[in-house]
Amino acid sequence: MILLGFDIGSSSVKASLVEAESGQCIASAFYPKQEAPILSHQAGWAEQDPEQWWNYAQAALREALAKSSNPQIFKSSNPQISNNIAAIGISYQMHGLVCVDKNRQVLRPAIIWCDSRAVPYGEEAYRALGEDYCRTHYLNSPGNFTAAKLAWVKQNEPDLYARIDKIMLPGDYIAMRLTGEAVTTVSGLSEGILWDFKEGTPAYALLEHYGIDPSLLCETKPTFGIQGTVTREAAELLGIPAGIPVSYRAGDQPNNALSLGVLHAGEIASTAGTSGVVYGVIDQVAKDPLSRVNPFAHVNYTPADPRLGVLLCINGTGILNSWMHRHVAPELTYTQMNDEAAQAPIGSAGVSILPFGNGAERMLCNEERGCSVHGLSFTQHTRAHLLRAAQEGIVFSFMYGIEIMQQMGLHVTTIHAGNANMFLSPIFRETLAGVSGATILLHDTDGAAGAAKGAGVGAGIYKTPEDAFRTLKTLATIRPDHQADYREAYERWKRLLEN
Repeated sequence: MILLGFDIGSSSVKASLVEAESGQCIASAFYPKQEAPILSHQAGWAEQDPEQWWNYAQAALREALAKSSNPQIFKSSNPQISNNIAAIGISYQMHGLVCVDKNRQVLRPAIIWCDSRAVPYGEEAYRALGEDYCRTHYLNSPGNFTAAKLAWVKQNEPDLYARIDKIMLPGDYIAMRLTGEAVTTVSGLSEGILWDFKEGTPAYALLEHYGIDPSLLCETKPTFGIQGTVTREAAELLGIPAGIPVSYRAGDQPNNALSLGVLHAGEIASTAGTSGVVYGVIDQVAKDPLSRVNPFAHVNYTPADPRLGVLLCINGTGILNSWMHRHVAPELTYTQMNDEAAQAPIGSAGVSILPFGNGAERMLCNEERGCSVHGLSFTQHTRAHLLRAAQEGIVFSFMYGIEIMQQMGLHVTTIHAGNANMFLSPIFRETLAGVSGATILLHDTDGAAGAAKGAGVGAGIYKTPEDAFRTLKTLATIRPDHQADYREAYERWKRLLEN
């Protein structure tokens, strides 16, 4: 039995085929091979054509199916893997806006997550409805999320707005192309600030403020559950049988957490590429009074069991380490940089780096602090101290965000991550374990494979999400050590940040 997962990113679309019993990913592929174009007609705008996502999904699946039929890759008694696909799951780039008419035709390019044109609309609604109201009902400011983007369309493209029948998130659109059904999830509505946690309904007050008809929202379906079945037309395009259920969808960060087995309060999913993400699960409806982090309904949220995923994005993470590589140690590989950094002691002998050189940080109330080096002595310190201080500074920014989450009720126990990017560095992961007191588990997985297993849960192939990820391969376990030393260095770093 095979499970199919799609991951609809802004750079590419990935398709993964997972054998349900073993949990093994038997084949995967992505398309396009070069980064997908993002349209930017004005400064701060970012749009993509949803039809291209659908074309990319077809191409990626065809390549994955071709790989899976190769007996050197996967030995199967049935070479037609496509006939064994039992369920489909979708992960997607969050916060986007897709508008379709009554014939389910796209009316304009999608306004994607990194488009900032709607900021004034979110800020105005935040003031008009009241900060306390928004934080109590939506746990967030309307900000630059999907609802505010729709308000921009209504104000600036009224003729087009009048033709909208349904608005969707990127994953909803791909699911519609698969099934013909225009539906969404509570988790999806929450990421667009279209869900009222206090009332347990769509965000009617915000919609009324914007003058938006609630009928534009799609019907909600469970995150795990049958959300439609593949139509004959879609089946012919994809080369798979009709009737396969689409049984899971989630935004990329909640799905990344699911892919890493992060489902329970106290668990954190983290990534550390160019930018970094900390996504922690709490079991109560809570908010940050300064809106430095964003709570959304997690994949296993229900009103009776309110699991929230608290999302923190940090701009200045791996980009600092790559800057150090280019400008401080260009002759070294990243592994050699790690080896040299390890020559310096914990705390880098008093050198501290604030890593915020990649734009305004939400965690710092949208302040643009820049990157700065503190405590450097020309007679005592070497390049090794700088290299270590850079990695420690990145980790300490993660810890600063985790402390915000702790104030919201997160009691961190475990940090789950993929074995990639900054988590390949022993210094980075040992510092994070030491300063947080959490055990770090590094896993071999990705978003498309996680979406495939999510589909297995929704289709009843697995009894629970926990069952789906029992086969998740743990590549390394890092337990906290030298906690007092790391905490001392962190407290010094924190004083620099706050003073």
